[in-house]
Amino acid sequence: MERHDEEPGACDAERLVLALKASNEGIWDWWVGKPGIYYSRRILEFLECGEDRAPNLFLEPYSSVHLEDRHRFAASVANATERSGADLLSIDCRVQAGSGHWRWIRIRGTVVRDREGEATRIAGSMIDISLRKEAEAQVDEERHLLRTLIDHVPLQVYFKDRTSRFVLANRQMANWMGLKEPGELLGKHDQDFFASEHLAQAQADEQRIMDCREPVNSKLERETWRGGEDTWVLTSKFPWVDRTGEVKGTFGVSSDVTELVKAQREATSLASELQQRNKVYEEELQLAREIQQALAGSQFPEVGRHGRGLRFAARYLPISGLAGDFFEILRITDQSAGLLIVDVMGHGIRSALVVAMLRGLLEKQRRSAADPSAFLRGLNTGLASILERANATLFATAFYAVADLATGTLRYACAGHPGAVAVSSQGTVRQLASQRGERGPGLGLIPKAEFPAGEIPLDQAKRLLLFTDGILEAENGDGEPFLENRLMEVVGQHAKGSLEDMMDALLDTVLGYSEHHHFDDDVCLLGMEVAGVPAELSVRPLIP
Repeated sequence: MERHDEEPGACDAERLVLALKASNEGIWDWWVGKPGIYYSRRILEFLECGEDRAPNLFLEPYSSVHLEDRHRFAASVANATERSGADLLSIDCRVQAGSGHWRWIRIRGTVVRDREGEATRIAGSMIDISLRKEAEAQVDEERHLLRTLIDHVPLQVYFKDRTSRFVLANRQMANWMGLKEPGELLGKHDQDFFASEHLAQAQADEQRIMDCREPVNSKLERETWRGGEDTWVLTSKFPWVDRTGEVKGTFGVSSDVTELVKAQREATSLASELQQRNKVYEEELQLAREIQQALAGSQFPEVGRHGRGLRFAARYLPISGLAGDFFEILRITDQSAGLLIVDVMGHGIRSALVVAMLRGLLEKQRRSAADPSAFLRGLNTGLASILERANATLFATAFYAVADLATGTLRYACAGHPGAVAVSSQGTVRQLASQRGERGPGLGLIPKAEFPAGEIPLDQAKRLLLFTDGILEAENGDGEPFLENRLMEVVGQHAKGSLEDMMDALLDTVLGYSEHHHFDDDVCLLGMEVAGVPAELSVRPLIP
């Protein structure tokens, strides 16, 4: 039944409180020129202080505002408080909280003025946007890395829309088209550069690729330029498909083979050289595909004898085609094995490249596989050296454990990664390397870093679960991450079931906990248990 006895003012106030709670915003109110200011409880939480210690952000010298933002902040306040100035105060800036940390705060305010246009009061809202700013910075960095990569590969790289107009090109492509900068090529069409002979064939190829979604690989094309000499390129073109499966256009890579073709025409003996270059190019393309496929293993080694062995299981859920999580099981002896799990910073091309580097370095470290500290040191030294030569700032976290049936021990070391969860023979659940002092830094950050090793009896790790932080970072509707305590609780509840059932139950629990019932980051699980009979199991990729 509709109620008519509510007071309009109370109803509006209630709606305002509910709306602010839903948007995670707080309100503020300042009488211009007064030292005091009103902050709601949410803003005091942002500032990490009580009412008695809350600074008035809008009073000079604005010491709570970051030095790099202070000039913009002062200008915005001045513009709002001057006579007949702006009626809206709007700025994003960094504000120092009571703990000393800097938070990005979005500030909005409405200015109240008297009849003479003097500002008498400003009231509005504030919200913490630190996470959004961090995400924007990460996206900018990934774009910069991708741009650096495509601008330095010795190939012409480009993307075209459905009308065959350029939407992205690397520097080599721009130079090939006679332009100084890649941006000069955007929006242009092949008809702006080529004669009709080459133009018709290129357009026909691109239209067929978009219609059939089938690539053209390593095609030798003759380019007929307007007012220039003909050139020859070895080109591959592919359908450009977005995440929803819609064809957006085409993309391709090509390399200049003009001199080779000319030489072939002059001497047929050089034809074999052209074939060889074509073969190398094909191998490079195949290698790029295999990097992605190598992230998930196909079989586990058999470890154990005399009726006692180690059993393994894994679950791997990449959120995109290029993932940065991977695992590896190293058979050290017939009674010992090393378990490695790695999470590379970021996603996409850069993480896939680092995964490839680490897999190559891993093979070189097999001699030290029995020593967790030495094993991680070797990976770190190799990766840091590569990144230093490339002048790139990247890193990977890792956890490595060695289960030894002969000695009855589990040795482990950690490189900035969440510690593995161990279940004892009695069903006790604990997390290894849970203290900061038990962990080393991420791989690739510090060339001569040390990685302290830990050791426990194997009966205290009859079952072991290694995982990446995609599990821990799944958030519910309140923005609370899943974290280790919930993970350990699920592991304990399913400790008596099979290893595979425990891992599946964990994934189901996390997906049920997640607000949108999907993972926002790559997820990788690697499990081990001491069993009566060793067995060989296959990875079962799961699609949430």
